[in-house]
Amino acid sequence: MIALHSIPYGHQDISGADIDAVVAVLRSDWLTQGPTIERFERAVADYCGARYAVATCNATAALHLACRALGLGPSDVLWSSPNTFVASANCGLYVGANVDFVDIDPKTYNLCPDAFARKLKLAASVDRLPKVVVPVDFSGQPCEMEAIAELAREYGVRVIEDACHAIGADYRGQKVGNCAFADVTVFSFHPVKIITTGEGGMVLTNNAELHRELLLLRNHGITRDEQQMTKASEGPWYYEQVALGYNYRMTDIQAALGISQLLRVDEFVERRRYLARRYTQALQGLPIQLPWQHPDGNSSWHLYVIKIDSTQPQVRRHEVVERLRAAGILVNVHYIPVHLQPYYREMGFQPGAFPNAEAYYQAAISLPIYYGLTDAQQDFVIAKLKEILQ
Repeated sequence: MIALHSIPYGHQDISGADIDAVVAVLRSDWLTQGPTIERFERAVADYCGARYAVATCNATAALHLACRALGLGPSDVLWSSPNTFVASANCGLYVGANVDFVDIDPKTYNLCPDAFARKLKLAASVDRLPKVVVPVDFSGQPCEMEAIAELAREYGVRVIEDACHAIGADYRGQKVGNCAFADVTVFSFHPVKIITTGEGGMVLTNNAELHRELLLLRNHGITRDEQQMTKASEGPWYYEQVALGYNYRMTDIQAALGISQLLRVDEFVERRRYLARRYTQALQGLPIQLPWQHPDGNSSWHLYVIKIDSTQPQVRRHEVVERLRAAGILVNVHYIPVHLQPYYREMGFQPGAFPNAEAYYQAAISLPIYYGLTDAQQDFVIAKLKEILQ
């Protein structure tokens, strides 16, 4: 039984200023397809150091648009990490491509560059290279993007950095999202993420041609730009559908919330980093593996994941989760490896295909971490975990 006043693993923080920003749009002439969306896009692009940004209704739509804009299609192949939410792989299926995975680094839980190099070499030998790779900045920790980008360039692979966990994170002294090592980067603004627009996503790129294609595909493939039309405009009402696109637009209501939230993104991330440090200091000596951070990155700590020590037979992950949840601490597990989902099993994927991801999944628990988590609440989580494990 869950306690009345529970502690979730993640939660949004909505301020009075956020509410005022949304109300201002509700009182304006534009609820959607208005100027606030472009303001939000520009704000995110400037924060990250990218040239362009395209807001979408959610991050899954952003991943789909990125695949379309990069020309991924039937007979092509997309690779991603098995340790992610299903959207990172499903985006390839949406465009008719085949999907495969690259196992994770057992220390970072991100796509392993060495495994990527080995798999690329093998794929090249059988003429089955991927067209796109989607490395995932799991838990807010940036992937080893420079090594991944170098390999991708060598083999002619395009890169979509799935940074849905990682707005506010740093990689080699620069903000994740600057697209220095990716063709495009995707963010999520779901309520449990670092900042929220309710639902929402963003695609960032430094490529002007990709930017134009993303804008076109986001809005049904419709344009009012004469340079993209097949003939001269017939008047101010005139538009042409020149591609098969989607209605993946964000509303001005969501964008207003996003602009307001973005003003506090560094504050949100710093609080998460503080909470992560407290966990790491307090949980030393328990039969668990604490998250390891690569020196090239500075995580935004969307998740704080511990691994139960499998060499301790008296400690079982399932029992730890159940006892914590019974105490009102709503821990979770991120993620069930995508290739083990029934839909992917029907494609032929089998247990044992990606052993690092599978071993990680058997031991992982995501502890509560979010801006509004108080020190006292965190102390309760720590005390309860110690009580269970000691």
